[in-house]
Amino acid sequence: MRKSAKILEMRRILRIFAATMNNPFRILKYVLKMRRPSRVSDMEAVFDGFWLRPGYHALTFFGFIVCRTEETVSRINQAVTGRTQALGSDSTHQPADKLADSFAVMKNHEMIHLRQAQSCHNSWLLFYIRYMWYCLRALPQNRKMKNAAYLLNPFEMEAYAHQDDPDYLNDKANGTNGWRDYARQSPSERLASLKQS
Repeated sequence: MRKSAKILEMRRILRIFAATMNNPFRILKYVLKMRRPSRVSDMEAVFDGFWLRPGYHALTFFGFIVCRTEETVSRINQAVTGRTQALGSDSTHQPADKLADSFAVMKNHEMIHLRQAQSCHNSWLLFYIRYMWYCLRALPQNRKMKNAAYLLNPFEMEAYAHQDDPDYLNDKANGTNGWRDYARQSPSERLASLKQS
């Protein structure tokens, strides 16, 4: 990453931090409503574009799926409800609408993060501390690949690997542990395996 790009990224992060400190209630409205990950069965999609960088459509935030647009919120909630009802006992369901399927995949990706938080001693705080630690460890890899700190995060690697599998979470009621296999690798090993796939 060039020096000017690093400076721009730092300015963006500082702007977000400053805006949050000017209005700490943006975080509090989610923190006050949060429940332990084991008590969340299905995450609700909510609209708050403040937290998302351009190019990202949703993120898991204290048991909510925070989306950039109102349309994304409604499509995620509709796609998942329709997919869950259609699946029932038949797991061979193929959604007819590819766009609806992409929102179901997005919801599945975020639900994997919920199960990962359950495996982090059932704590959102421990999940986010580990998430940030893995991002910081992978930060030097940004010179070799764009968004490496995000893409080489073990939590994201597991979520991306299984987001297309609607049955992945069926037997994971107590959390997923696939991210631990990625965490045992160094960031450079993760980068090599990501480039191979």
